[in-house]
Amino acid sequence: MAKKIVIFVAAFAMALTFAVGASVAGNAGPETVKIDTPKKGGTSVNFDHKKHQGMAECAACHHTKNADGSKGAYEAGKEAKCASCHDGSLKDDVADAKKAAHKNCKGCHKDGVDGKTGPTKCDGCHTK
Repeated sequence: MAKKIVIFVAAFAMALTFAVGASVAGNAGPETVKIDTPKKGGTSVNFDHKKHQGMAECAACHHTKNADGSKGAYEAGKEAKCASCHDGSLKDDVADAKKAAHKNCKGCHKDGVDGKTGPTKCDGCHTK
């Protein structure tokens, strides 16, 4: 259950990061976002949205959902909570928000952007 929470938080954080990045010319979104986990006793993530802007295209995290359920294009201003689609009903490795976030966040954190890597362990993003 803790892993589901971590994935949910990471997915939500990524979604917020790219929403801001896409709208840099206009509204840059919040500087930081607190992402709470749905599990009692779960640890939240204080996501530095501003820091993540410009590291990737907004569409890397933010996207829409096509009628057939596949990942659609990013549309600025149409951002939604990751769990609105990644609700466990999808049939792949991004079935729920936690899985989607962990896949996306950990990938970038491990591979790095501009030679910089980020945390990949739970306590690197989740605080008690």
